[in-house]
Amino acid sequence: MRLRPTHPDQIDLDWSKDPEIERIIEARVAIRAEAAALRWRFRLIMIETVLMASLVLAAGITLKQPAELVLRGAVIVGAACLASGLLLIVLSGLTGRLIARYRRWRGQ
Repeated sequence: MRLRPTHPDQIDLDWSKDPEIERIIEARVAIRAEAAALRWRFRLIMIETVLMASLVLAAGITLKQPAELVLRGAVIVGAACLASGLLLIVLSGLTGRLIARYRRWRGQ
Protein backbone atom coordinates (compact mmCIF):
# COMPACT_ATOMS: atom_id res chain seq x y z
CA MET A 1 0.00 0.00 0.00
CA ARG A 2 1.36 3.38 -1.00
CA LEU A 3 1.39 6.04 1.69
CA ARG A 4 1.17 9.75 1.07
CA PRO A 5 4.24 11.71 2.10
CA THR A 6 3.83 13.49 5.42
CA HIS A 7 3.99 17.23 5.75
CA PRO A 8 7.41 18.47 6.90
CA ASP A 9 5.87 20.10 9.98
CA GLN A 10 4.07 16.93 11.04
CA ILE A 11 5.62 14.60 13.61
CA ASP A 12 6.28 11.17 12.14
CA LEU A 13 4.47 8.73 14.42
CA ASP A 14 4.74 5.05 13.68
CA TRP A 15 2.51 3.31 16.20
CA SER A 16 3.16 -0.15 14.80
CA LYS A 17 6.69 -0.20 16.26
CA ASP A 18 5.42 -0.12 19.86
CA PRO A 19 3.67 -3.39 20.84
CA GLU A 20 2.13 -1.86 24.00
CA ILE A 21 0.33 0.86 22.04
CA GLU A 22 -0.74 -1.72 19.47
CA ARG A 23 -2.22 -3.87 22.25
CA ILE A 24 -4.10 -0.90 23.74
CA ILE A 25 -5.55 0.04 20.36
CA GLU A 26 -6.64 -3.54 19.67
CA ALA A 27 -8.31 -3.78 23.09
CA ARG A 28 -10.27 -0.56 22.50
CA VAL A 29 -11.36 -1.69 19.06
CA ALA A 30 -12.50 -5.04 20.47
CA ILE A 31 -14.59 -3.31 23.16
CA ARG A 32 -16.24 -1.06 20.56
CA ALA A 33 -16.92 -3.98 18.22
CA GLU A 34 -18.49 -6.02 21.01
CA ALA A 35 -20.79 -3.15 21.98
CA ALA A 36 -21.79 -2.59 18.36
CA ALA A 37 -22.49 -6.29 17.88
CA LEU A 38 -24.79 -6.32 20.91
CA ARG A 39 -26.70 -3.29 19.61
CA TRP A 40 -27.12 -4.92 16.20
CA ARG A 41 -28.38 -8.15 17.74
CA PHE A 42 -30.95 -6.23 19.74
CA ARG A 43 -32.02 -4.29 16.61
CA LEU A 44 -32.47 -7.51 14.68
CA ILE A 45 -34.58 -8.98 17.47
CA MET A 46 -36.79 -5.90 17.52
CA ILE A 47 -37.22 -6.05 13.73
CA GLU A 48 -38.08 -9.74 13.92
CA THR A 49 -40.59 -9.09 16.71
CA VAL A 50 -42.37 -6.33 14.81
CA LEU A 51 -42.42 -8.33 11.57
CA MET A 52 -43.84 -11.46 13.17
CA ALA A 53 -46.51 -9.52 15.07
CA SER A 54 -47.50 -7.60 11.95
CA LEU A 55 -47.67 -10.82 9.92
CA VAL A 56 -50.06 -12.35 12.47
CA LEU A 57 -52.08 -9.14 12.47
CA ALA A 58 -52.25 -9.03 8.66
CA ALA A 59 -53.19 -12.72 8.42
CA GLY A 60 -55.96 -12.31 11.00
CA ILE A 61 -57.38 -9.28 9.24
CA THR A 62 -57.15 -11.01 5.85
CA LEU A 63 -59.00 -14.05 7.19
CA LYS A 64 -61.66 -11.78 8.73
CA GLN A 65 -61.11 -12.99 12.28
CA PRO A 66 -62.45 -11.06 15.32
CA ALA A 67 -60.29 -8.01 16.15
CA GLU A 68 -59.72 -8.97 19.79
CA LEU A 69 -58.53 -12.44 18.82
CA VAL A 70 -56.19 -11.05 16.16
CA LEU A 71 -54.69 -8.41 18.45
CA ARG A 72 -54.21 -10.91 21.27
CA GLY A 73 -52.50 -13.34 18.91
CA ALA A 74 -50.23 -10.62 17.51
CA VAL A 75 -49.22 -9.52 21.01
CA ILE A 76 -48.55 -13.09 22.11
CA VAL A 77 -46.43 -13.84 19.03
CA GLY A 78 -44.53 -10.55 19.40
CA ALA A 79 -43.84 -11.19 23.08
CA ALA A 80 -42.71 -14.74 22.36
CA CYS A 81 -40.34 -13.55 19.62
CA LEU A 82 -38.91 -10.86 21.88
CA ALA A 83 -38.45 -13.26 24.79
CA SER A 84 -36.82 -15.95 22.66
CA GLY A 85 -34.49 -13.42 21.03
CA LEU A 86 -33.40 -11.94 24.35
CA LEU A 87 -32.90 -15.44 25.71
CA LEU A 88 -30.66 -16.25 22.75
CA ILE A 89 -28.57 -13.12 23.35
CA VAL A 90 -28.14 -13.99 27.03
CA LEU A 91 -27.31 -17.62 26.33
CA SER A 92 -24.79 -16.76 23.61
CA GLY A 93 -23.10 -14.29 25.99
CA LEU A 94 -22.93 -16.86 28.77
CA THR A 95 -21.60 -19.50 26.39
CA GLY A 96 -18.90 -17.11 25.18
CA ARG A 97 -17.83 -16.40 28.74
CA LEU A 98 -17.77 -20.10 29.62
CA ILE A 99 -15.67 -20.89 26.55
CA ALA A 100 -13.23 -18.08 27.41
CA ARG A 101 -12.97 -19.32 31.00
CA TYR A 102 -12.41 -22.89 29.76
CA ARG A 103 -9.66 -21.75 27.39
CA ARG A 104 -7.93 -19.86 30.20
CA TRP A 105 -8.21 -22.93 32.43
CA ARG A 106 -6.77 -25.19 29.69
CA GLY A 107 -3.92 -22.73 29.06
CA GLN A 108 -2.67 -22.94 32.64
